[in-house]
Amino acid sequence: MSAQAACTIIQQAGLSGAVDGAVVLGTGLNDIAQGRDVMFDLSYEDLLGFPKPSVSGHAGRLLGVKIDGRTILFLQGRGHFYEDGDARAMAVPLETLSLLGCKALLLTAACGSLRHDMRPGDLMMLRDHINLGAPNPLIGVKGDARFVSLVDAYDHGLCEQLRKAAQDRNLPLHEGVYMWFSGPSFETPAEIRMARILGADAVGMSVVPEVILARYYGLRMAAVGMMTNYAAGFDGGAPTHEETRRVGAQGAVGLKRLIDQFLGGLNHV
Repeated sequence: MSAQAACTIIQQAGLSGAVDGAVVLGTGLNDIAQGRDVMFDLSYEDLLGFPKPSVSGHAGRLLGVKIDGRTILFLQGRGHFYEDGDARAMAVPLETLSLLGCKALLLTAACGSLRHDMRPGDLMMLRDHINLGAPNPLIGVKGDARFVSLVDAYDHGLCEQLRKAAQDRNLPLHEGVYMWFSGPSFETPAEIRMARILGADAVGMSVVPEVILARYYGLRMAAVGMMTNYAAGFDGGAPTHEETRRVGAQGAVGLKRLIDQFLGGLNHV
């Protein structure tokens, strides 16, 4: 009910036709949506069921913009599991995108790097993820549709489009495995050593619930993480939220270029 109501509000605000793409912007990345041909700008508070972000660096706004004639929705901020213990915090926004016919979803997030070659400010495309024990957002959902396969959670076609976009813009784009920790406290050095042993390349406090929900709602999805720090105890890493916001804002220029190039090629995916 909430998602359908949100669709109505968005359409009344100026959306006509299907949505070509949507981008969820992580901590410190709000400015990526600025300076564009804005059709409408809605607060999450006006959209029933959308989260009310309590984290600095998450504006909590939905922007409808035109990029090269394509209709793109930018979600400035997300709801996190650690804010109120709800792994389904982004369920209504993602269901709304599905109902609006969104053809491609790109998730972005701030990450802690577990690799020497991925420095703060670098970008990594997610190939896969690890979730050890954190709640699944489909717990409590009824019916067989909840048994979602995650074999191809990160859409091969969209991932290839990201690679091509990075190559076309001459932007370095690492690839790797992301490990979700619930937060809000940062990981311990021991947990980071465990993550490296298990094959993780980066860690963070978001993305994974949204990936699962996106697949449940039938959305094609890809994800990019921006390294805002080295993870705790790794190469001198001692992450803070202020550092995450600051480095995220500094590195947003390269990510904006990647996103623009990626969105420009959506019709060919």
